[in-house]
Amino acid sequence: MQRIRIDRPGGYDRLQLEQAPDLQAAAGQLRIAVTACGVNFADCAVRMGLYESAKRYVGWPITPGFEVAGVIDQLGPGVVGWQCGQRVMAMTRFGGYASQLLCAPEFVRPIPPGWSDDQAAAWPVAFLTAWYGLYHLGQAQPGEAVLIHSAAGGVGQALVQLARARGCRTLGVVSGAHKVEEVQKLGCDLVVDRTAQDWRAAARAFAPEGMAVVLDANGVETLGDSYNLIGPAGRLIVYGFATMLRRGGSGRPDWLKLAWSWLRTPRFNPLELTTTNRSVLAFNLSFLFDRTDVLARALQELEPLVSSGQLKPLRVSMFDLADAAAAHAALEGGRTTGKLVLTVDRGVTNR
Repeated sequence: MQRIRIDRPGGYDRLQLEQAPDLQAAAGQLRIAVTACGVNFADCAVRMGLYESAKRYVGWPITPGFEVAGVIDQLGPGVVGWQCGQRVMAMTRFGGYASQLLCAPEFVRPIPPGWSDDQAAAWPVAFLTAWYGLYHLGQAQPGEAVLIHSAAGGVGQALVQLARARGCRTLGVVSGAHKVEEVQKLGCDLVVDRTAQDWRAAARAFAPEGMAVVLDANGVETLGDSYNLIGPAGRLIVYGFATMLRRGGSGRPDWLKLAWSWLRTPRFNPLELTTTNRSVLAFNLSFLFDRTDVLARALQELEPLVSSGQLKPLRVSMFDLADAAAAHAALEGGRTTGKLVLTVDRGVTNR
């Protein structure tokens, strides 16, 4: 098999493609011959050594990657209900940038009819993150106003679709004119390019009563304003800190910027929260893998929306597995929309 290995934290050069022994499915596991791996901003934080769950659960060296698609090619003892040759997509807590992956069956789902492997590999993290933030924590209700930062990204596009499916009023914020149409096509009620207009003023005009839910993965650059925009009984959902990381360059962390961003990050006063009736909630999906009950409930709610066509596959941009560094550079550069996917050459990687 082939996999991407990171020996120690650093820039794009740390993403090394290597040959490794084939994996063997143990009891209760199935093996996936991977054809595509989803790329997420969290993978970049893993590479830089800034992702807490990577340090806690794996350490160095590490193979990044949280989601894959492919074909089951081996069943371990005790696995029932699955067949070799079945096309599937799966979630994993690291190890996804590889041509083989071992998974427990509860983290595996059949690929929906008509979807490509690339589309399937881009689905699990984005939609489970969006479901947990908007439905589980945010408790979004029909008619409520929802503000979605980074609405052109993978999670952002999933959030727009889930908000529309729930009957919410949606405002999407993007970071470039070329991203506006992409989000408009998803049915977002208003899309604001924050590089060209004041997104805060647009949000106040869109929901004079205050936003019911704001979903923010930016961190320090927008968190304070996001909090100020929610109305009584509003919920701010925090699931990332992307603006703390340097854009471009070698991909190495800018420790001075990180320290300055940490100092500027808003601290929320519980006394104020009680008098304004606002809530601040946060999560990291990689720390929720043991909550298989939550995963089951998420899939129970998401799968009918996929079957009915209310949730569409995300737009994907593809890179070869060997070009993982280029994928990270593109993602960190803020130029992309939808999801990035690494593709695996089946004829080379598994012998």
